[in-house]
Amino acid sequence: MSKTWLITGVSRGLGKSLAAAALQTGDTVIGTVRSGTPDIAPGPGALHILPLEVTDPAAVDATIAAAFAINGRIDVLVNNAGYGLLGALEHSTEAQMEHLFATDIFAPIRLIRAAIPRLRAQGSGHIINITSIAGRAPRAGSPLYAAVKYALEGLSHSLADELSEFGIKVTAVAPGAFRTDFLDPHSIRKSSGETPASGAISASLAALDAMAGKQSGDPDRAAAAILKLATSPNPPVHLLLGTDALNRLQASQKTLQADMTEWEPVTRGTDFPA
Repeated sequence: MSKTWLITGVSRGLGKSLAAAALQTGDTVIGTVRSGTPDIAPGPGALHILPLEVTDPAAVDATIAAAFAINGRIDVLVNNAGYGLLGALEHSTEAQMEHLFATDIFAPIRLIRAAIPRLRAQGSGHIINITSIAGRAPRAGSPLYAAVKYALEGLSHSLADELSEFGIKVTAVAPGAFRTDFLDPHSIRKSSGETPASGAISASLAALDAMAGKQSGDPDRAAAAILKLATSPNPPVHLLLGTDALNRLQASQKTLQADMTEWEPVTRGTDFPA
């Protein structure tokens, strides 16, 4: 059976690839953009474009209402719109911090909150939140970006438990490095300041700059993976995309396990005596 998708941020990157892939299967895609008309390859499915400034709460509510009115239902809601902020925490400004959180975490929350009553009424649906490996295995140079993606991971996990009884599935999809324009100047933002960044930050940012245009992840294959996810009768709550993401999380989990083992006596020692 064909599905109706609502995908935020389809003008470029993974959102654009996902919209094109869903159209090729004959699904209906309702995509949001800040402005303009995205150049998405046509397919057997129907494409509808809605303008949306995700940081505008009133616009979010209106867009959810308009999207559900098109086919009377939404089968898959993909929170994809967002951007990255790199640099030392001390160099970030209030405006940079507030806009990042407004775009990358408060907007998905508002979209999900507006959609839940309608998804519950139809008795089904799949919410897919595009997070990042930075939210599961953070590194130096992206503390605020890691914070918003970590928050989206936690939101997704809790919602999966909260909504399962209503037939609504939730998955947090954490991509690694994919060959999109995410690292281009119009997609990534950097904070800068007079005080020198640490060596770890400098090395991390230099590695990202060198990676631009050479990322190992194929966005079209990522889109195919998300299509498979959306048709699974038992989808995971967490899904990694990319070998680099898998390697990075496995290394992080080894460190976490070692810390838990070493500090287990201290952890258990905080209980009242039996």
